[in-house]
Amino acid sequence: MSGIGSSRLPVLLVLASTYPRWPADPEPGFVHELSRRLTERYRVIVLCPHAPGAKPRETMDGVEVVRYRYAPERWETLVNDGGIVTNLKRARWKLLLVPGFVLGQAWVAWRLMRRERVDVIHAHWLIPQGLIAALLPWLPGWRVSYVVTSHGADLYALKGRLLDGIKRFVARRAAAATVVSSAMRERLAALGVPAAHIHVLPMGVDLSERFTPDPSVPRSQHEILFVGRLVEKKGLRHLIAALPQVLEGVPDAFLTIVGFGPEEAALRQQVHTLGLQAKVHFLGAVAQTRLPALYRRAALFVAPFVQAESGDQEGLPVALMEAVACGCPVVAGDVAGIEDLLGRMKPYICVDARNAEMLASCICSRLIDSSTAGLHAQAVLEEASRRVDWNRIAAGYARLIAQADDMK
Repeated sequence: MSGIGSSRLPVLLVLASTYPRWPADPEPGFVHELSRRLTERYRVIVLCPHAPGAKPRETMDGVEVVRYRYAPERWETLVNDGGIVTNLKRARWKLLLVPGFVLGQAWVAWRLMRRERVDVIHAHWLIPQGLIAALLPWLPGWRVSYVVTSHGADLYALKGRLLDGIKRFVARRAAAATVVSSAMRERLAALGVPAAHIHVLPMGVDLSERFTPDPSVPRSQHEILFVGRLVEKKGLRHLIAALPQVLEGVPDAFLTIVGFGPEEAALRQQVHTLGLQAKVHFLGAVAQTRLPALYRRAALFVAPFVQAESGDQEGLPVALMEAVACGCPVVAGDVAGIEDLLGRMKPYICVDARNAEMLASCICSRLIDSSTAGLHAQAVLEEASRRVDWNRIAAGYARLIAQADDMK
């Protein structure tokens, strides 16, 4: 694996599962957004799984990306289009991919550690990346400290005594453990990890350039916008179920859906069954560069989050933060941790998304009284700007990673 590059900067090895497969990939890119903001302080190498059509190795925005193989290319489908937990739930045969997925990343990480003289590791997700980082020092060769970050599904959906024990083991051995919401900090502490060892640092939003309000763009009076993976915890089926009641109050309302995922066929069927084909538009996957225009034109962004049957739920949702950053009025499902973003505005924004009548009533009130909705949006933006700006978030992670580097 030598020859990736050389630099006098200390080497940071990032272990991840979800990562852009190519530039403008619609898959979540928050790990890359953080990694590229650390390249001024570190030589950043990201080790992530390969996917069909992706390059085995490339440099993206100054980040050196190594994609390891874990199965024949056409079977490398464990991560994308819904995430690992969702894919395992939908196709149990993909459990057969897990050993190669974990062992493949561990093997290549060990080789990178030795050949690139890695100084420190940042592992995204407690399982499996955090476990790999925790076990690497037991192998012969280079030994370093690590920071581990939980994003939600690894903490909420992976349940059981054994898995809880692994999460506790990983977090305790880390130089620092981070989570993306206060609710997740409480959940991890309940597993026996000292609260003082856990830091709340969400993924961020580019508030200075990409996701910004634009008063010159006129807002629609009737467009409801949804952006996110089409998976259970995003709650889109509840929004669609509430739409007939929304139309009773606001007949000109319509829903634009941006995203892709394993529930798309079922959601399209739901739209057809309800006779909403003329009122619901599926745009599919959209590049990040196109999202700001959608947030700026929508009358209302609705994020009907729920807790999935598996227990999985949002940590601190990036799309909601992006909409807020663009000044778009928002309605969100009331799930744990969302108060970290909304602060004192949570009572005005959140609703039980499973209750179609309540959700429809909230949406109608925002569409009808757009001036009040706009004032609430501004108040939410003021709250969020103190919490999710990428500059502040990246500085926080850089500080923890530097402290971990000093511990080796």
